[in-house]
Amino acid sequence: MAGKIKITWVKSAIGFSEDQKATIAALGLRKLNHSVIQDDTPVIRGMLHKVQHLVKVEEVED
Repeated sequence: MAGKIKITWVKSAIGFSEDQKATIAALGLRKLNHSVIQDDTPVIRGMLHKVQHLVKVEEVED
């Protein structure tokens, strides 16, 4: 079973490309300093790689 990761949006997406803004939204983040918990899957990791300069990622214990 895949672990969980906590994703926090820490830097504004203003001035960055529309696809990066769409990736932030697809991760479930609504506004700055909002956090969500997602499954640690290759799809989510790929999305995080694309916006790694805008988010903070932490491992979460189950």
